[in-house]
Amino acid sequence: MPASTLTTARLTLTPATPADHPTLLAHWTTPAVREFLFDGKTLTPEEISHTITTSQHTFTTAGHGLWLITTDTFIGTAGLRPLDDLGQEIYYSLTPESWRRGYASEAAHAVIDYAFETLRLPAVFGEVDEANTASAVLLERLGLTRFATVPGELGPLLRFRRYASVDGGNTPVR
Repeated sequence: MPASTLTTARLTLTPATPADHPTLLAHWTTPAVREFLFDGKTLTPEEISHTITTSQHTFTTAGHGLWLITTDTFIGTAGLRPLDDLGQEIYYSLTPESWRRGYASEAAHAVIDYAFETLRLPAVFGEVDEANTASAVLLERLGLTRFATVPGELGPLLRFRRYASVDGGNTPVR
């Protein structure tokens, strides 16, 4: 499948490429951004290269991966990635300057719509640090329901899911 660009009223989400490496390095090494990402660890340049390569591969083979979110400038990332053996997890990160403007909701909504409408995934999952209350609230606003708490490196992780269905994601499609 070819990589897809997603657009919303205010945002453009474009698949990550090797040319985006410096942008991702600067973004994902910002302490406020990585607080709830990567268990607080700073990614190395090699890990970022690997993430981009993996994303390009999954866009080719499965139609999804890592998107960069832009308005007139870069404001963050969103994507789908495997969550253990459950299925695909929605994830996102925004620059601190773009927090509290509805961008995370808008981008995540576009990715979830793409997951259900284009990829025909049966479910989308989310996992957030228990302390990341803003992301937990966002996932619930996006129609995901909390279903488990699992141990994480830095404390409990809350797991959410939303099924593809006609009743808003409460009943799995059979």
